[in-house]
Amino acid sequence: MDQKQPVKTVDMHMIHIGIIQTLMQEFEQHRLPRLFRLKDKVDNGEAINDVDLEYLCKEIKDAGLAMHMTVNYPELQNFCFQMAHLYKEICDEALENEKR
Repeated sequence: MDQKQPVKTVDMHMIHIGIIQTLMQEFEQHRLPRLFRLKDKVDNGEAINDVDLEYLCKEIKDAGLAMHMTVNYPELQNFCFQMAHLYKEICDEALENEKR
């Protein structure tokens, strides 16, 4: 006799939560420390170099992609807004440093 196994349904919400947790951990351990180093650099009046600028542009692009997740996970909005504010502060200060 051919017995069929019950089909396991995958809870997409739980998969998304796992992905978000992994992304947040990666951000906290790798991206945020580098952003803070950039912030310190521009706060000390230094100009950012091409590598820093490329990294910052990539971060801003990734943040734009992450904002799409806030439609289904509004609890991420505050985090995304705080990161956008940090990016803006770095960019504004870097621009001021370039003018000097």
